[in-house]
Amino acid sequence: MHLTQGLHKSIQMTPDAVACVFRNRRRTYRELGDRVARLAAGFCGLGLQTGERIGMLSLNSDRFLEYMLAGWWAGAVLNPVNIRWSVREIVYSLDDCDTGYLVIDDHHLPLADELCARAKRPPVLIYAGDGETPAGMHNFEQLIAASAPMEDSWRGGEDLAVIMYTGGTTGLSKGVMLSHRNLWSGAMMRQTTSQISRDSMGLVISPMFHVAGMALVASRVIAGVPSTFIPFFDAIEVLETIQRERINEIMFIPAMLQATLAHPRLAEYDLSSLRRISYGASPINATVLERAMEVLPGIEFVHAYGMTEIGGVATLNMPEDHSLAARANGRSRSVGRAIHGLQLMIVDPQGHEVPRGTVGEVLLRGPSVMQGYWRKPEETAQALQHGWLYTGDAAYMDADGYVFIVDRVKDMIISGGENVYSAEVENVLAKHPDVAQCAVIGIPHEQWGEAVHAVVTLKPGASADEDALRAHCREFIAGYKCPKSVEFRDTLPLSGAGKIIKRDLREPFWKGKARSVN
Repeated sequence: MHLTQGLHKSIQMTPDAVACVFRNRRRTYRELGDRVARLAAGFCGLGLQTGERIGMLSLNSDRFLEYMLAGWWAGAVLNPVNIRWSVREIVYSLDDCDTGYLVIDDHHLPLADELCARAKRPPVLIYAGDGETPAGMHNFEQLIAASAPMEDSWRGGEDLAVIMYTGGTTGLSKGVMLSHRNLWSGAMMRQTTSQISRDSMGLVISPMFHVAGMALVASRVIAGVPSTFIPFFDAIEVLETIQRERINEIMFIPAMLQATLAHPRLAEYDLSSLRRISYGASPINATVLERAMEVLPGIEFVHAYGMTEIGGVATLNMPEDHSLAARANGRSRSVGRAIHGLQLMIVDPQGHEVPRGTVGEVLLRGPSVMQGYWRKPEETAQALQHGWLYTGDAAYMDADGYVFIVDRVKDMIISGGENVYSAEVENVLAKHPDVAQCAVIGIPHEQWGEAVHAVVTLKPGASADEDALRAHCREFIAGYKCPKSVEFRDTLPLSGAGKIIKRDLREPFWKGKARSVN
């Protein structure tokens, strides 16, 4: 279970096949292997020791892939830095796990001086851009050119591979410790459930600092299939790259898919190579799915549900569960069933498994479950109990093992003694033709304890008001579940994974109170 083993295999079996593409750059496996071995030697030449942390603050690129593989080749532990964080949050992650080396690209270069000034241990900076190397930094390409290739350290198994910091949506960010075994097992379990085809050409748009991006790329390296990278989501570059590289597999956040399908130049591009679209981070809006199937007939859709603590994917909702029949019976709204090799159980607050159809907390167990949170034994003990990962997600399972997520456990609203799951209200609001995005939270209420509050962004030109949205909700759900108040905003706060940060929405309502729930 070595994360570099897939690269070794491809060098041996298909050395001249394309390994990665980034805009005008193309590397074969022979070239990639040589660059990785030299870059690893360059890292070690700067003083990087086995088990030390090396970070990267960068947009997606082929160099991010090389950083990943070279870090593991050198025996180091990766700290992929969230590019959407503030300097304060970045410094926190560097300090928390004592990251002594940091690869930085052109886009983030302006942050370098402040990062070094504020970090407890100013990291050794490695410039991975295309301009002139700033004073005091080492150059990514020069490290490769000036270093002789080193032998692989062959770190694997329970050796720590990466520390991935959670988005901080529930408090201070925690470093999730994932071993080589965790990521390797997760990749193999996902491939067993939904195999990557040998002729796959995948487009990576998920940010690689996030587990969705890194686990996807690691899976493709293990499978020996190439990846094409674009630096960040841009609908036109997505369309251009699909056409140019004949992309047949891509993973979207639903909002990205929606933006791509809505682009006015969509019809100009040849997308006939596409075979499969995976999506995650949130369920897909039924309207978006219908539109995608209309524009891209014959495409397979797969919904992936997972989290950082599971090293990637926990469940998959397969193409057959996106059919007309599945959309009619509601199965397309599930997150599917647990992938092979992973156990999933839904329990009550006492840890007892609940009957099918009953809402409880999702627990997961298997070889991809994290080792724990970096230097946070109390949080680790809360999350990992009796071999199970307590996810904090509220869901129910139907008779056939399909899982339906209804909320985060902590996001449940108790109003007048009744439980309200915000995801259910959000799904109803999302059906209104004027609603672009929405989030439902609980806010203090003198009489009912908590009241249901909706925060909504409207589509351009839309005019729905609070009364119209409440009337719409009453058509689908019980009165106590309907929003008692609606707030309209131009934008909603999003995490690095594209999820709405409800903590930021709640904070003004609960500020100064001893508790954030009633």
